[in-house]
Amino acid sequence: MSLDSVKQLTGDNPQVDVIYEMVTRRLATVLKDVQFVDKALVDLEYIIDEVTIVRFNRIGSEGMKSETVEGHRVEFNYDDPFLAYSDIIQRYIDEHTELPTSKRVVRFK
Repeated sequence: MSLDSVKQLTGDNPQVDVIYEMVTRRLATVLKDVQFVDKALVDLEYIIDEVTIVRFNRIGSEGMKSETVEGHRVEFNYDDPFLAYSDIIQRYIDEHTELPTSKRVVRFK
């Protein structure tokens, strides 16, 4: 996927560009110790796409744990959509960094 694919799924909303950029920057910050950050962002692009879609779908519902509208109930599992991918990101960092083990930890709070 890519930004174009995400836009297709979200109806080409202009807010998607901003969300996608924010998610990309956040992941790049987490991956700062990886040798080739640009390659890492390409390898983990599916995470950027999915987190962008999750954040887009939560517009107007930020901070809510659940929402019920006319009998339709939606529950949000994570306050931070990156939490679902923290193990994958940590594994990627472990495989692509040459730092001492004690410095390779991913935390999303």
